[in-house]
Amino acid sequence: MPSVSMVQHDSEQPRLLSDEQLAAFHDKGYLVLPDFATSEQVEAMKARALELIEQFEVDKPSIFSTVNQQSTTDNQFLDSASGISIFLEEKALGPDGKLQVPKSQAANKIGHALHDLDPAYREFSRSPKMAQLFRELNYRRPLPVQSMHICKQPNIGGEVVPHQDSAFLWTDPPTATGIWVALENATKENGCLFTLPGSQKGGVQRRFKRRADDTVFFEGPALDCDLKQFVPLECKAGALVVLHGANVHFSHENTSPQSRHAYSMHVVEGTPATTWAA
Repeated sequence: MPSVSMVQHDSEQPRLLSDEQLAAFHDKGYLVLPDFATSEQVEAMKARALELIEQFEVDKPSIFSTVNQQSTTDNQFLDSASGISIFLEEKALGPDGKLQVPKSQAANKIGHALHDLDPAYREFSRSPKMAQLFRELNYRRPLPVQSMHICKQPNIGGEVVPHQDSAFLWTDPPTATGIWVALENATKENGCLFTLPGSQKGGVQRRFKRRADDTVFFEGPALDCDLKQFVPLECKAGALVVLHGANVHFSHENTSPQSRHAYSMHVVEGTPATTWAA
């Protein structure tokens, strides 16, 4: 279990969440908080992502795909839990294995320890405001365990299939909560999040596991979802979406000319009563 929790928030600060917002989150499994991140924080994270991508050497690229996740998950992906790695869009490479788009538009995401290792992301992830948000969500010792900058590149931004975050970040009892911050306006055209209201009430349906030989597999059947029942979460840059770990959500491929950058972080409960399963 990771050992560094968020800083304590000032209990005298005004509440971030009303009783009505908390009730809506527990009922629907998600909550949208407009203007949670400042424009300065948004620009700092976007600028840092571009710097990391520019420094990236495309010699042995690792592809990220949720459509073919069992076959595309490699050692670089698994090892990135404690580092910072860049993963490319499936359609960024041509048949010859070389980039067929500018490098700045090739990255699918950057992850998965930005919240600890990079100052721009750490400042936001471990801010007193973020700590206060999780205290109001009833966390006693909120532990960030995973983070990623998602690029959702123009024209080739990969689809993210319906999934539950707790399937990948399992604790006993389940305690994962995701936050997703729009760093650009998110619309249906450029691949905004879609969520299934109330889906968390059915519990976690399957788990993503790692074998001793480092191969991975899903335990449990694929989610059977009617996409017509999902609602789009279109939002402006700076908005933060809170997602219950068992909430089912997805995003379409981005076929528009506009990117859809976002920052995502997952938090679990860190008290001794919670057991962490890697």
